[in-house]
Amino acid sequence: MADSPASAPRFLAPAQVAELLSVGVDEVIALVHEGRLRGSQLGSPARWRVEESSLQDYLAEQSETARRMALWRQSQTASFPEVWGTSSAHGA
Repeated sequence: MADSPASAPRFLAPAQVAELLSVGVDEVIALVHEGRLRGSQLGSPARWRVEESSLQDYLAEQSETARRMALWRQSQTASFPEVWGTSSAHGA
């Protein structure tokens, strides 16, 4: 059986990606140039297209970064008693 079209990568126009991310098209192209999104120039004339799977990877990366930053902020606001316990005895 031949490869089904569902197994082929799906590509999105930069404007579609920009709308999903609530950013400008120029920022989407910059993300492609930075390697944070996978994209190619396809067609004639060549136009940028972004692999849908790379958008999913990018969003997962952004979610993980936000999660880590939230944990870091929580650790910065924790007082020593919260971190080390509330005992007032210092070796006595």
